[in-house]
Amino acid sequence: MHKLLAALMVLATALPLWAGARHTVLMDVLQIRELSSILHAEGLVFGDTLNREWMEGQGGPAWAGQVTRIYDPERIAESIRTGVEPVLKGDLLEETISFFASDLGGQIVMLENSARRAMADPAIEEHARAEYAKAVNAENPRLEQINRMIEAGDLVNRNVTSALNSNYQFLRALVDGNVYAMSDEEILTDVLAERDAITEDTASWLGAFFMLAYSPLTDEELTAYADFAESPAGKALNNGFFAGFDPLYEDISYALGRAMALNMAAEEL
Repeated sequence: MHKLLAALMVLATALPLWAGARHTVLMDVLQIRELSSILHAEGLVFGDTLNREWMEGQGGPAWAGQVTRIYDPERIAESIRTGVEPVLKGDLLEETISFFASDLGGQIVMLENSARRAMADPAIEEHARAEYAKAVNAENPRLEQINRMIEAGDLVNRNVTSALNSNYQFLRALVDGNVYAMSDEEILTDVLAERDAITEDTASWLGAFFMLAYSPLTDEELTAYADFAESPAGKALNNGFFAGFDPLYEDISYALGRAMALNMAAEEL
Protein backbone atom coordinates (compact mmCIF):
# COMPACT_ATOMS: atom_id res chain seq x y z
CA MET A 1 0.00 0.00 0.00
CA HIS A 2 2.76 2.38 0.88
CA LYS A 3 4.62 1.66 -2.38
CA LEU A 4 1.45 2.23 -4.42
CA LEU A 5 0.78 5.50 -2.62
CA ALA A 6 4.33 6.65 -3.26
CA ALA A 7 4.00 5.81 -6.96
CA LEU A 8 0.75 7.78 -7.19
CA MET A 9 2.35 10.75 -5.47
CA VAL A 10 5.27 10.70 -7.89
CA LEU A 11 2.86 10.55 -10.82
CA ALA A 12 0.75 13.39 -9.44
CA THR A 13 3.88 15.49 -9.01
CA ALA A 14 5.31 14.68 -12.41
CA LEU A 15 2.23 15.67 -14.40
CA PRO A 16 2.30 19.38 -13.44
CA LEU A 17 6.05 19.45 -14.01
CA TRP A 18 5.57 17.98 -17.50
CA ALA A 19 2.79 20.45 -18.25
CA GLY A 20 4.99 23.28 -17.00
CA ALA A 21 7.85 22.12 -19.21
CA ARG A 22 5.59 22.04 -22.26
CA HIS A 23 4.33 25.55 -21.51
CA THR A 24 7.96 26.66 -21.33
CA VAL A 25 8.44 25.19 -24.80
CA LEU A 26 5.37 27.12 -25.95
CA MET A 27 6.76 30.37 -24.55
CA ASP A 28 10.01 29.66 -26.39
CA VAL A 29 8.46 28.94 -29.80
CA LEU A 30 6.25 32.03 -29.42
CA GLN A 31 9.38 34.06 -28.56
CA ILE A 32 7.57 35.61 -25.60
CA ARG A 33 10.73 37.12 -24.15
CA GLU A 34 11.32 39.06 -27.35
CA LEU A 35 7.69 40.17 -27.40
CA SER A 36 8.00 41.29 -23.78
CA SER A 37 11.08 43.30 -24.71
CA ILE A 38 9.14 44.96 -27.54
CA LEU A 39 6.24 45.82 -25.23
CA HIS A 40 8.72 47.15 -22.65
CA ALA A 41 10.19 49.47 -25.30
CA GLU A 42 6.71 50.61 -26.32
CA GLY A 43 5.98 51.37 -22.68
CA LEU A 44 9.05 53.56 -22.37
CA VAL A 45 7.96 55.54 -25.43
CA PHE A 46 4.48 55.94 -23.96
CA GLY A 47 6.05 57.08 -20.71
CA ASP A 48 7.95 59.78 -22.60
CA THR A 49 4.68 60.88 -24.19
CA LEU A 50 2.99 61.15 -20.80
CA ASN A 51 5.94 63.13 -19.49
CA ARG A 52 5.69 65.64 -22.33
CA GLU A 53 1.91 65.96 -22.41
CA TRP A 54 1.07 65.81 -18.72
CA MET A 55 4.18 66.96 -16.86
CA GLU A 56 5.68 69.45 -19.33
CA GLY A 57 8.75 67.23 -19.66
CA GLN A 58 9.67 67.67 -16.00
CA GLY A 59 9.50 63.99 -15.01
CA GLY A 60 13.25 63.51 -15.15
CA PRO A 61 15.16 60.36 -14.17
CA ALA A 62 12.70 59.56 -11.36
CA TRP A 63 9.78 59.28 -13.79
CA ALA A 64 11.86 57.34 -16.30
CA GLY A 65 12.80 54.87 -13.57
CA GLN A 66 9.19 54.45 -12.50
CA VAL A 67 8.07 53.75 -16.07
CA THR A 68 10.90 51.26 -16.56
CA ARG A 69 9.83 49.35 -13.46
CA ILE A 70 6.14 49.44 -14.36
CA TYR A 71 6.83 47.94 -17.78
CA ASP A 72 9.08 45.20 -16.37
CA PRO A 73 9.60 42.71 -19.22
CA GLU A 74 9.81 39.77 -16.80
CA ARG A 75 6.42 40.68 -15.40
CA ILE A 76 4.98 41.00 -18.90
CA ALA A 77 6.27 37.56 -19.88
CA GLU A 78 4.95 35.98 -16.70
CA SER A 79 1.52 37.58 -17.20
CA ILE A 80 1.30 36.11 -20.69
CA ARG A 81 2.20 32.68 -19.36
CA THR A 82 -0.31 33.01 -16.52
CA GLY A 83 -3.06 33.77 -19.02
CA VAL A 84 -2.13 31.02 -21.47
CA GLU A 85 -1.47 28.08 -19.12
CA PRO A 86 -5.07 27.45 -17.95
CA VAL A 87 -6.60 27.51 -21.44
CA LEU A 88 -3.94 25.65 -23.43
CA LYS A 89 -3.61 22.08 -22.24
CA GLY A 90 -3.38 18.61 -23.71
CA ASP A 91 -3.99 18.39 -27.44
CA LEU A 92 -4.60 22.14 -27.75
CA LEU A 93 -1.19 22.84 -26.24
CA GLU A 94 0.54 20.29 -28.44
CA GLU A 95 -1.17 21.55 -31.59
CA THR A 96 -0.10 25.11 -30.80
CA ILE A 97 3.50 24.09 -30.12
CA SER A 98 3.55 22.03 -33.32
CA PHE A 99 2.30 24.92 -35.42
CA PHE A 100 4.69 27.55 -34.10
CA ALA A 101 7.64 25.15 -34.01
CA SER A 102 7.20 24.61 -37.75
CA ASP A 103 9.07 26.66 -40.35
CA LEU A 104 5.90 28.62 -41.15
CA GLY A 105 5.03 29.20 -37.51
CA GLY A 106 8.54 30.37 -36.70
CA GLN A 107 8.49 32.72 -39.67
CA ILE A 108 5.13 34.15 -38.58
CA VAL A 109 6.38 34.92 -35.06
CA MET A 110 9.49 36.58 -36.49
CA LEU A 111 7.42 38.65 -38.94
CA GLU A 112 4.98 39.74 -36.25
CA ASN A 113 7.74 40.85 -33.90
CA SER A 114 9.56 42.66 -36.71
CA ALA A 115 6.38 44.46 -37.77
CA ARG A 116 5.62 45.44 -34.19
CA ARG A 117 9.09 46.93 -33.78
CA ALA A 118 8.80 48.72 -37.12
CA MET A 119 5.42 50.25 -36.34
CA ALA A 120 6.90 51.89 -33.25
CA ASP A 121 8.21 54.40 -35.81
CA PRO A 122 5.32 56.85 -36.43
CA ALA A 123 6.33 57.26 -40.07
CA ILE A 124 6.22 53.51 -40.70
CA GLU A 125 2.91 53.19 -38.87
CA GLU A 126 1.40 56.00 -40.96
CA HIS A 127 2.64 54.35 -44.15
CA ALA A 128 1.30 50.94 -43.08
CA ARG A 129 -2.11 52.44 -42.33
CA ALA A 130 -2.16 54.15 -45.73
CA GLU A 131 -1.26 50.89 -47.48
CA TYR A 132 -4.00 49.08 -45.60
CA ALA A 133 -6.53 51.73 -46.65
CA LYS A 134 -5.45 51.26 -50.26
CA ALA A 135 -5.85 47.50 -49.92
CA VAL A 136 -9.38 47.96 -48.57
CA ASN A 137 -10.33 50.30 -51.41
CA ALA A 138 -8.82 47.92 -53.98
CA GLU A 139 -10.53 44.92 -52.34
CA ASN A 140 -7.20 43.13 -52.06
CA PRO A 141 -7.99 39.39 -51.87
CA ARG A 142 -5.45 38.87 -49.05
CA LEU A 143 -7.75 40.85 -46.80
CA GLU A 144 -10.11 37.88 -46.74
CA GLN A 145 -7.59 35.82 -44.78
CA ILE A 146 -6.60 38.75 -42.56
CA ASN A 147 -10.26 39.43 -41.76
CA ARG A 148 -10.71 35.74 -40.92
CA MET A 149 -7.99 36.08 -38.29
CA ILE A 150 -9.39 39.32 -36.89
CA GLU A 151 -12.88 37.86 -36.66
CA ALA A 152 -11.72 34.50 -35.23
CA GLY A 153 -10.13 36.29 -32.29
CA ASP A 154 -12.75 39.07 -32.08
CA LEU A 155 -9.66 41.24 -32.08
CA VAL A 156 -11.26 44.63 -32.64
CA ASN A 157 -13.83 44.33 -29.86
CA ARG A 158 -11.44 42.71 -27.41
CA ASN A 159 -8.69 45.28 -27.99
CA VAL A 160 -11.19 48.13 -27.69
CA THR A 161 -12.53 46.72 -24.42
CA SER A 162 -8.99 46.34 -23.12
CA ALA A 163 -8.16 49.93 -24.09
CA LEU A 164 -11.30 51.30 -22.43
CA ASN A 165 -10.62 49.36 -19.23
CA SER A 166 -7.03 50.59 -19.19
CA ASN A 167 -8.13 54.18 -19.73
CA TYR A 168 -10.62 53.81 -16.88
CA GLN A 169 -7.89 52.56 -14.54
CA PHE A 170 -5.58 55.41 -15.55
CA LEU A 171 -8.21 58.04 -14.78
CA ARG A 172 -9.21 56.29 -11.56
CA ALA A 173 -5.59 56.42 -10.44
CA LEU A 174 -5.46 60.16 -11.14
CA VAL A 175 -8.62 60.61 -9.10
CA ASP A 176 -7.20 58.50 -6.26
CA GLY A 177 -4.08 60.65 -6.48
CA ASN A 178 -6.15 63.84 -6.16
CA VAL A 179 -5.30 65.12 -9.64
CA TYR A 180 -8.98 65.08 -10.62
CA ALA A 181 -12.25 65.11 -8.69
CA MET A 182 -14.57 62.74 -10.55
CA SER A 183 -17.09 60.08 -9.59
CA ASP A 184 -16.85 56.56 -10.98
CA GLU A 185 -19.82 57.35 -13.19
CA GLU A 186 -18.11 60.46 -14.56
CA ILE A 187 -14.92 58.50 -15.24
CA LEU A 188 -16.91 55.82 -17.08
CA THR A 189 -18.79 58.42 -19.13
CA ASP A 190 -15.54 60.13 -20.06
CA VAL A 191 -13.94 56.83 -21.09
CA LEU A 192 -16.93 55.57 -23.09
CA ALA A 193 -17.07 58.83 -25.02
CA GLU A 194 -13.92 57.66 -26.80
CA ARG A 195 -15.28 54.22 -27.78
CA ASP A 196 -16.06 55.02 -31.42
CA ALA A 197 -12.74 56.75 -32.03
CA ILE A 198 -10.82 53.92 -30.36
CA THR A 199 -12.75 51.32 -32.37
CA GLU A 200 -11.93 53.04 -35.66
CA ASP A 201 -8.28 53.45 -34.72
CA THR A 202 -7.98 49.85 -33.53
CA ALA A 203 -9.47 48.42 -36.73
CA SER A 204 -7.08 50.52 -38.81
CA TRP A 205 -4.04 49.57 -36.70
CA LEU A 206 -4.81 45.86 -36.77
CA GLY A 207 -5.33 45.84 -40.53
CA ALA A 208 -2.14 47.81 -41.09
CA PHE A 209 -0.14 45.56 -38.76
CA PHE A 210 -1.33 42.33 -40.36
CA MET A 211 -0.82 43.59 -43.90
CA LEU A 212 2.71 44.71 -43.03
CA ALA A 213 3.66 41.64 -41.00
CA TYR A 214 2.38 39.02 -43.43
CA SER A 215 3.38 40.68 -46.69
CA PRO A 216 6.26 38.17 -47.21
CA LEU A 217 3.90 35.18 -46.85
CA THR A 218 2.44 33.45 -49.87
CA ASP A 219 -1.33 33.27 -50.24
CA GLU A 220 -1.18 29.60 -49.23
CA GLU A 221 0.86 30.35 -46.10
CA LEU A 222 -1.49 33.17 -45.12
CA THR A 223 -4.47 30.85 -45.58
CA ALA A 224 -2.80 28.21 -43.42
CA TYR A 225 -2.34 30.74 -40.63
CA ALA A 226 -5.97 31.86 -40.91
CA ASP A 227 -6.98 28.20 -40.67
CA PHE A 228 -4.98 27.88 -37.45
CA ALA A 229 -6.48 31.09 -36.04
CA GLU A 230 -9.96 29.64 -36.56
CA SER A 231 -9.06 26.28 -34.99
CA PRO A 232 -9.80 25.45 -31.32
CA ALA A 233 -6.07 25.69 -30.57
CA GLY A 234 -5.78 29.09 -32.25
CA LYS A 235 -8.80 30.45 -30.41
CA ALA A 236 -7.54 29.07 -27.10
CA LEU A 237 -4.18 30.77 -27.63
CA ASN A 238 -5.92 34.05 -28.40
CA ASN A 239 -8.08 33.71 -25.28
CA GLY A 240 -4.98 33.02 -23.23
CA PHE A 241 -3.20 36.10 -24.51
CA PHE A 242 -6.12 38.34 -23.60
CA ALA A 243 -6.48 36.62 -20.22
CA GLY A 244 -2.87 37.58 -19.54
CA PHE A 245 -2.79 41.01 -21.15
CA ASP A 246 -6.08 42.49 -19.91
CA PRO A 247 -5.34 42.47 -16.16
CA LEU A 248 -1.68 43.29 -16.84
CA TYR A 249 -2.45 46.48 -18.74
CA GLU A 250 -5.13 47.51 -16.29
CA ASP A 251 -2.53 47.23 -13.52
CA ILE A 252 0.05 49.06 -15.63
CA SER A 253 -2.39 51.88 -16.42
CA TYR A 254 -3.32 52.32 -12.77
CA ALA A 255 0.36 52.26 -11.75
CA LEU A 256 1.18 54.90 -14.36
CA GLY A 257 -1.65 57.11 -13.15
CA ARG A 258 -0.59 56.83 -9.53
CA ALA A 259 3.06 57.50 -10.38
CA MET A 260 2.05 60.53 -12.41
CA ALA A 261 -0.12 61.85 -9.59
CA LEU A 262 2.80 61.54 -7.17
CA ASN A 263 5.12 63.35 -9.57
CA MET A 264 2.63 66.14 -10.17
CA ALA A 265 2.09 66.55 -6.44
CA ALA A 266 5.85 66.73 -5.89
CA GLU A 267 6.15 69.47 -8.51
CA GLU A 268 3.61 71.57 -6.65
CA LEU A 269 5.55 71.43 -3.39
